Amino acid sequence: MNISSTLITDDTTLRDLLTSARVIAVVGYSDNPAKVSYRIGRYLKQAGYKVYAVNPTIQEIDGEPVYPLISAVPEPIDIVNVFRRPEYLMGVVEDAIAVGAKAVWAQLGIYDADAAQKASEAGLQVVMDRCIKVDHSLLLSGW
Repeated sequence: MNISSTLITDDTTLRDLLTSARVIAVVGYSDNPAKVSYRIGRYLKQAGYKVYAVNPTIQEIDGEPVYPLISAVPEPIDIVNVFRRPEYLMGVVEDAIAVGAKAVWAQLGIYDADAAQKASEAGLQVVMDRCIKVDHSLLLSGW
């Protein structure tokens, strides 16, 4: 399987994914407002998504609970947005597959061809090495 054919890169499919999604689990969401994951999580909430923070090292962010694992998120997940180093991506993909997530979106600088192939073969849409906030801003906000 050609890995480039498994990744979503075209604007139409990215727009469709972002438009159809309602629930996003942000893996590696930080409670530090200076961190990119915090700012993007806030942006996604303001954009109208139901956002669940997933981080086993903290209990709450801005008064909302943080879940230790993807499997602890209390509703079906449309997109698992990943802020973990590439060496952890396969585990996140396996968790996303296990809970029936529809897509895995790895942020800028996060890429693992084997994880992408595994996710794609399991029927998940796969985006890697792209910023969900930038794509949302460009494709849906008319930025």
